[in-house]
Amino acid sequence: MTWFLASVRDADEAVTALAGGADVIDFKDPAAGALGAVAPDVVRAGVARVAGARPVSAVLGDLPMQAALLRDAAETMAATGVDYLKLGIFPGGEAEAALAGLAPLAARVKLVAVFFADRAPDFSLLALLVEHGFAGAMLDTAGKNGGRLLDHLDIARLDRFVAECRRLGLRAGLAGGLELPDIPRLLLLAPDLLGFRTALCGAHGRAGAIEAGNVAMVRALIPGFGSDEAPGGVDFRLLAARGYAPAEESDPALADRVHLRDFVLPMAIGVYAHERARLQKVRFAVTAVIARPRRQVADLRDVFSYDVISDTIRMLAGAGHVGLVETLAERIAARLLAHPRVLKVEICVEKLETGTGIVGITLERTREAAAVTMLPYLLGASEVS
Repeated sequence: MTWFLASVRDADEAVTALAGGADVIDFKDPAAGALGAVAPDVVRAGVARVAGARPVSAVLGDLPMQAALLRDAAETMAATGVDYLKLGIFPGGEAEAALAGLAPLAARVKLVAVFFADRAPDFSLLALLVEHGFAGAMLDTAGKNGGRLLDHLDIARLDRFVAECRRLGLRAGLAGGLELPDIPRLLLLAPDLLGFRTALCGAHGRAGAIEAGNVAMVRALIPGFGSDEAPGGVDFRLLAARGYAPAEESDPALADRVHLRDFVLPMAIGVYAHERARLQKVRFAVTAVIARPRRQVADLRDVFSYDVISDTIRMLAGAGHVGLVETLAERIAARLLAHPRVLKVEICVEKLETGTGIVGITLERTREAAAVTMLPYLLGASEVS
């Protein structure tokens, strides 16, 4: 399961986020920087209003990586009764000493380190987080006017970040100017949480108040399985985009075709030794047959995003060397047919730089075929060679 984190600036916004179905209520002052801290008394009042209905987190502010300064701020904020403390990993300073200085707090409150995609994040520190008892790591953006998360790190790089956190036993979160169309794309990565502020606000942007309708829309796009379930219980590689017109609300007798054509990526593919040593251009064409919702299409909840197709390919292309185009095509088919509304796919994979012309394969697979013959691809048994 992926949790929906809503960043709020006071107790009133906390109540709005809670009523709209947010899984985590996160106190942050959008007018005070990337991780602007809310006054401790305001956080304490918010914790009281939430009254244990959801986990509550708070940021420590845009503080330099100085051990004593961060420790004092963390002690003060922990005393408000929050469940999670978020601190920014800013460039420079004494990162290792600062993280070590916070280790004693890990027994009382869950610590989450926030890396910034637009500030050359040092992911070598992830292992150090585990050593000092941190519960998780997040990616965010420091410059809120400089683009959203996906403008700074592509889907394949984000996939590796989430996978590394999972390998280390850290919860992984993604945030940073996220927009509604980003949700199905990022759900493909199965992060433990997605964080929002701007998307929850109205015309005044992240500095304005959050609005109940926007909270409800984000909630509708992130499948929820009950507030008492821990993150990580569902593999969104199997259930990604379930919030987009669930199967029980679709009509398999009606179908649309969503297609992606002439999508070219450089990747390591081929059985020859020289093909392992260099990247070559590979072209993809995908058509997915999608069951239409029974109701009239009105918003993002009713559509299957073509970004899911291109991002699935990007993730698989970025996973490492693949020996056969047949393997790659089967893997793409398996991932796409895991979506409840995808009934059938046709996939063409072509190598463009073989020296002997364009070579490749075109295959067609249905949901029934995916249930049995492509299970190894879905579960990752043949991910890379």
